[in-house]
Amino acid sequence: MLRLNTIENTVEHLDFGIFNIMQQRDPAKPAHTVFAEAAEQTLAAEQLGYTRSWYAEHHFSNYSLCPSPLMMAAHMAGRTKKIRLGTAVVVAPLYTPARLLAEIGMVDILSNGRLDLGIGMGYQQYEFDRFCSTLENVREFTGEMLELIHRGLTQEAFELQGKHIQFPRSSISCRPLQKPTPPIWYAGGDPAHLAWLVRHGHTLFVSGLLGGVSRMRKTREYFEGIAAKEGRPARLAVTRLAFVTKNKADAEHYIDCALYQQRLAVALKTRREKVANNYIVQEQPYDEEPSLDNIRRNLPVGDVDHCIEK
Repeated sequence: MLRLNTIENTVEHLDFGIFNIMQQRDPAKPAHTVFAEAAEQTLAAEQLGYTRSWYAEHHFSNYSLCPSPLMMAAHMAGRTKKIRLGTAVVVAPLYTPARLLAEIGMVDILSNGRLDLGIGMGYQQYEFDRFCSTLENVREFTGEMLELIHRGLTQEAFELQGKHIQFPRSSISCRPLQKPTPPIWYAGGDPAHLAWLVRHGHTLFVSGLLGGVSRMRKTREYFEGIAAKEGRPARLAVTRLAFVTKNKADAEHYIDCALYQQRLAVALKTRREKVANNYIVQEQPYDEEPSLDNIRRNLPVGDVDHCIEK
């Protein structure tokens, strides 16, 4: 994870973190091994001086075995001392607002103020079906959830009467240590959400997927336009698949895994998923997928000089 805080197109601050989706490509690898490896990578990242470790949220498939990034962050809070622990991301429409508010406060307390709260709308109807829900109103619901989180964590007593969330006057007992709230990182492109993000000084996730920089550049320019209208700086986080190695075989394996992950994501997003062994999403090519050569050219995967250039 590379975060760029930009003011008038100048770099103010850079920091690096890791993101672990906790995917299970090999059905023979048990879940406890996948979780143990994610924990080990977090501990190694802390020792190496990385700023953050992020954990995904997905449900009912091997695309990610982690159903609760807040629970993973709470677990790692007791095993780490300095590294910040992030949710990438909490899928807001799948949560009961009252429980989410309390758990945010609890995890920030348990981590001694090291929680980074990633929030998103979700995109996999496959998951929403199993929560007896749909993607129909996720933008409106997520917008109301963002506002509720802000009110709930910054006000002693709060309420919200929205279209989708009617929250009576309440107060949470386990208030976060970070003031006014833990940093919020948003994954999505809804203009109203982006304006809210800028007004409150939070950060936008930008994903490069398997492509080059052109898509990320367009997203950055769009977000900076919204920030300019608000008269505030745009805070950006770039999520990038990257692997530094001198071993060509390891680099090729990483590129193959990157394509595998994207194939599963596209299948789940377009409702073309084919599931075997109850929850294993089958890998299948998709229209307009990049070639391995293109992925190799786009991603910072390879030796040190190649990755620095990218």
